[in-house]
Parts: sequence; C-alpha cells; structure tokens
Amino acid sequence: MTEEVAALFEAARAARARAYAPYSRFSVGAAVLDGEGRIHAGCNVENAAYPVGTCAEAGAIAAMIAGGGRAIRAILVLGDGDAPVTPCGACRQRIREFARPETPIHVADPNGLRLSLTLDALLPHAFGPENLA
Repeated sequence: MTEEVAALFEAARAARARAYAPYSRFSVGAAVLDGEGRIHAGCNVENAAYPVGTCAEAGAIAAMIAGGGRAIRAILVLGDGDAPVTPCGACRQRIREFARPETPIHVADPNGLRLSLTLDALLPHAFGPENLA
C-alpha cells in the first residue's frame, strides 16, 4: 500500500468509526484526495425515514467541496463484508462529477486494501460535465 493509499485508508477508517447506521448496522467510511493533496473524509448517515440518508462517498465529496476542493485525485471506500464494498450507482455518478476516467478508486475492508481500479472501469461510458458543454 502506498503512503497516499495508507493515508486515505486511515482517514476512511476513522470516519467509518463515526458512521451513524442504526438501521442497517452497515458502517462505511470514505476518504477523498483532492487536487491540492488534501484528504477529506465522510461516513454514512442513516435516517429513520429510510432510505433517506447519506452515503460515505457523498459525505467525503461534500467535505471536499466545503473545503475548497474541486477535483478528486483518488478515493478510498472502506466497508466490511464478504464482497468488496464498491460505491453505489449514485455515488459512482457523484465521483464522476469531480474525477477523471483514470482516477483510482480503492476499496478496502478493516483489514486492508481489497481492490483498486479506475473510475472508467467502475463506471464505463459515463455521462459527465463535458457532455453538457
């Protein structure tokens, strides 16, 4: 694991520990590396009006925007389970808004990195901002 991925892992792990998931009991943390090299983290936040809630990736992206970032250089999503916890469809599109096709998407569980792929591999032929230009 590179130093950059390790830093994302630790930020996502810390955020996951703060997740609010009383209904699903499925805590997720995410960390985004922005274009300036800053890390922004988020966790999932559920709501009694299920499924009204916020994914960890959406929280990390919102933190990036609030912190002045506008580009995702890398993202790591951390969740527990038998299968890798990849971003949901809505979050794939959220990531696409601020990332390039070659942006690395890392997927981890509490024990470490499980999968690394590009945004293009995760969301091929994506609709993005340039489609509206």
